[in-house]
Amino acid sequence: MSVISPVGADRFAGRREWAGLAVLALPTLLISLDQSVLFLALPHLAESLRPTGTQSLWIMDVYGFLIAGFLITMGALGNRVGRRRLLLVGAVAVALTSLLAAYANSAETLIAARALLGIAAATLMPSTLALINSMFHDPGQRGRAIAVWAGCFMAGTALGPVVGGLLLQHFWWGSVFLIGVPVMLVLLVAAPRLLPEYKEPGGGPLDLFSVVLSLAAVLPVIHGLKELARNGWSFGAPSAIAAGAVAGAAFVARQRRLAHPLLDLRLFRGRGFTAALAILLVSMVATGGSYLFITGYLQLVAGLSPAEAGLWMVPSAVASIVAAQLAPTLARRFPVRLVVAGGLLVAALGYGLLVLVGPVGGMPLLVAGFVAAFFGGGPIGALGTALVVGSAPPERAGSAAALSSVCGDLGAALGIAVLGSLGTAVYQGTVSVPGGLSPRLADAVRGGADTAVVAAQGLPAEAAETAARVLGAAREAYTTGLNTVGAVCAVIAVACAAIAATALRRTPS
Repeated sequence: MSVISPVGADRFAGRREWAGLAVLALPTLLISLDQSVLFLALPHLAESLRPTGTQSLWIMDVYGFLIAGFLITMGALGNRVGRRRLLLVGAVAVALTSLLAAYANSAETLIAARALLGIAAATLMPSTLALINSMFHDPGQRGRAIAVWAGCFMAGTALGPVVGGLLLQHFWWGSVFLIGVPVMLVLLVAAPRLLPEYKEPGGGPLDLFSVVLSLAAVLPVIHGLKELARNGWSFGAPSAIAAGAVAGAAFVARQRRLAHPLLDLRLFRGRGFTAALAILLVSMVATGGSYLFITGYLQLVAGLSPAEAGLWMVPSAVASIVAAQLAPTLARRFPVRLVVAGGLLVAALGYGLLVLVGPVGGMPLLVAGFVAAFFGGGPIGALGTALVVGSAPPERAGSAAALSSVCGDLGAALGIAVLGSLGTAVYQGTVSVPGGLSPRLADAVRGGADTAVVAAQGLPAEAAETAARVLGAAREAYTTGLNTVGAVCAVIAVACAAIAATALRRTPS
């Protein structure tokens, strides 16, 4: 039996639909690639734009945060104005904001450009998934199509450093944003020819106050969690989280009263739907946080060039693609809950290997760890998304797709923010500053591994011994942060496996 409940007519998709799926893979790859392409560019940004530590975090975080904040709105908007139309408008906006980010001349400008790029990208994700739901009516074909979509998303996340590394080897840091321009041009040409249009009949007007409430719920909670992880229980962090929770409660109450809500809360009545969303969210926290430290280890500890570091990420990309494609086949032979739970336990094993990585000779364990983690995350990426989108009727597919994307993007952004801050705190709490350093060098070592490496590389040749001591201290402390993050991610994966094994018990196989 299929892992997706039948929705709509039992019509098999033909060559046009599969060609349309290839077109939808383009924005899927680009959006996930944009989430991870900056991991390797961050040291180059630090050298060129000189951002503060807070600005560096916002450069990394704001894109994912605003995608998550606007996905619900864009899912509802696509239902009303047309999913293909919104996809095309978003493609133009992504191309323009990518150009703005590429040529930013200050940290503030880059943060603003990344924020606008996040809003533009939010138009694409729910449209792609909802269009797949409209194009593939046969449950088995839809499951395979969503597995391809999920494989593209995971592959884009893993291949971001590969593409970024190759570009940074030959061009300036802004080149990592320019890849979005030709991709969006291809989408603009091909989409009108291959993709159908779908507009919800009688969808009603878009409730702007609900849009404001959704943003007021998501963004303060993210900001509060980020500040909580970085600075502890200061006044600002709990206040922001509380304000977001109040806005969230007001948003839910308003959706219940509206005849045409921004988000149809009836979707949450399905236990499998809600459980799949929860697992997607929490598992992506581990993926985002571990990815940040894995790519950092390759450059800051192993000393690889951007291109070399990117190539070392290829095995994880292959693993994620293979797992996503295997998942629907396995789900026809075994219960979905066991396929998802088994994959998450494999991911937990991979994260556990990261705990054992050392500052010297740690590459074999590191590579084995993140390959296992990405392979184990494949089933929930494919089957979880299929459960969420396939359980919704056609007129609510946009909202279901938006919720699925919200959980994935919000989880990744939270992972970068919370686990990134945790790893940084571990670094600063364990780093042993060598004696005899100048105050400038000592501050660079305390600030983080990236600033320590930049400072060490700027020392003259006759200070090679001092540079070696600075690098040794920074690399040891950074590895300790990686070990801590790996342990937390392993616990997260095991918890998600337990949820899958129990909460997905009634999910059809």
